[in-house]
Amino acid sequence: MPGLYRHFKGGLYDLLYIARHSETGEFMAVYRSISGDGGIWVRPAAMWGEQVERDGYIGPRFSRVDS
Repeated sequence: MPGLYRHFKGGLYDLLYIARHSETGEFMAVYRSISGDGGIWVRPAAMWGEQVERDGYIGPRFSRVDS
């Protein structure tokens, strides 16, 4: 669902689209950095929604920020 999300490391990102890879059909999250350089990024949608365990944190990689 497009909208504003916070990465578990603290950065803010605007999820722009969920797209499909032209060769594999894999769903990809297309997003823009709000708190960084403003760059456009893409990662597998499955990674966007996955749980992470890192440096004592266990939870979602990205959490939706209420508007």
